[in-house]
Amino acid sequence: MHAALALVGEDLKNVELQFRKDLESDVYLIRKVGEYVLASGGKRIRPALLLLSSKLCGYQGDRHVPLASVIEFIHTATLLHDDVVDNATLRRGNASANEVWGNEASVLVGDFLFSKSFSLMVDAGDLQVLKVMSNATTIIAEGEVLQLLCTSDLEMSHERYIEVVKSKTAVLLSAACEAGAILGGVSPEQVAALRDYGMDLGIAFQLMDDTLDYTAVEEQFGKEIGHDLEEGKITLPLIHTLRRCTDEERETIAAIVEKDAMEPGDFESVFTLVHKYGGIQYTTEVATEYTSRCKSHLNVFPDSSERDALIELADYVVSRKQ
Repeated sequence: MHAALALVGEDLKNVELQFRKDLESDVYLIRKVGEYVLASGGKRIRPALLLLSSKLCGYQGDRHVPLASVIEFIHTATLLHDDVVDNATLRRGNASANEVWGNEASVLVGDFLFSKSFSLMVDAGDLQVLKVMSNATTIIAEGEVLQLLCTSDLEMSHERYIEVVKSKTAVLLSAACEAGAILGGVSPEQVAALRDYGMDLGIAFQLMDDTLDYTAVEEQFGKEIGHDLEEGKITLPLIHTLRRCTDEERETIAAIVEKDAMEPGDFESVFTLVHKYGGIQYTTEVATEYTSRCKSHLNVFPDSSERDALIELADYVVSRKQ
């Protein structure tokens, strides 16, 4: 991760300045909520991917910084809406925006960030990039609805779950990489390679996130442990466990997943079963497979420090603890 950030460090600082500029609004609450969420310390993986991809593809212009800012705006808008849908109270270790300002403000500021993103993309003036980003945004919205439909569904298959992950999380990482490649004006084969790199990286990223719900300590993780379970989200560690546990254990999990609020000991019961059947190990193995596939997409590029940085970023995703 360090090599990746070192290569685009200056650009990332300019992305932060761009946020401030892009958040300008006469409506005070928009600036306040927007700055609160953007300042709460995300890792900026999506902007970094766009910047690194454009650098890898030899881009020399100045449109990469505004577009990297747009990618983070879109991501932030989805977080604001996500936290409302999920009734979240923590985000990156801080009180979530909906906890501080209420659901209404979070939804509306999320709407502003989405709208603003599109006007910024139009200003950037690249129709192909606009197409990639607007397509990604549509797929993210579909992914949110799909996840809602899959709530508490104990029949959820591995394949269907990966579809949810692709549309909800991975597609934006993919769009960040593809937009960088488009800026660099590389061959269609190289554009596709970076798009696929981002997609596989995004899947690995989300799968590791799923394991953290069952392994991390809350201070490290920055959101409530067991929150996915309480919200009825059936993630891969649990899908694997449900495939292997006894009927009686399945009943136990079903009863807990269907509750509106978990009671003391509920999470521990499921946690014990997930560990008993190797749900964490299985998910980590699947994430590792996606990571190695993701790195192989970069073979169409010659050796360079940017390519090394993208490989390091992929390794970081599987090793992260928060």
